[in-house]
Amino acid sequence: MKVLIACECSQTVCKEFRKLGHEAYSCDIEECYGGHPEWHIKGDCLEILRGGQMFKTEDGSAHNIDKWDLIIAHPPCTYLSNVATRSHSTKRNTIEQINERTAKRIKAQEFFMKFANVDCKKVAIENPVGVMNTVYRKPDQIIEPYQFAKTEEDKENYVTKRTCLWLKGLKPLQGNSLDKPNNAERFGRHPNGKARCWEEVVKGDRTTVRSKTFTGIAKAMAEQWG
Repeated sequence: MKVLIACECSQTVCKEFRKLGHEAYSCDIEECYGGHPEWHIKGDCLEILRGGQMFKTEDGSAHNIDKWDLIIAHPPCTYLSNVATRSHSTKRNTIEQINERTAKRIKAQEFFMKFANVDCKKVAIENPVGVMNTVYRKPDQIIEPYQFAKTEEDKENYVTKRTCLWLKGLKPLQGNSLDKPNNAERFGRHPNGKARCWEEVVKGDRTTVRSKTFTGIAKAMAEQWG
């Protein structure tokens, strides 16, 4: 299959499809840090979304995909998530700041819908629970990384993080039968008694880490959709 992983520079999903022999490419306005520039298109993914034109990967090689068989998109959620909604309140920001964020949210919604309306038989759009659940429609599936962990000892994937999937021409992903992790036991609690989550204790660049697709989910996408 010819697969486009839009808005991905980690190449986590791309590499899983490549392992299975698919011609997969990641695409993002940022350089890749997944180690395979020969599989990464640095640029605006909307320019190659429909296929049928020449493009270059980050190593300088030229390629031509007549039509994509599968598109998996991870549009930025900065202005779309429920967390972002908190900023649309005068308790946190001025009206001027809210209006500015609203304009950016509208652009983010329009970008999201480019993938929803693309001419491709198989499409998956990934995003956290947020405004698109009502602006567009409810997702076809809500998954969490622990559902795709190998065991409870799989520290990378045995965590909670709700992720929505809007699907076209694809079946929902099938996960494991592991119980939901107890975050209070693993990460402790806040002074108010609420359990901490992995995102609150992660080290390094939180934005980069939080936006990266979990390997268990990426592997499931490649094996089940590929």
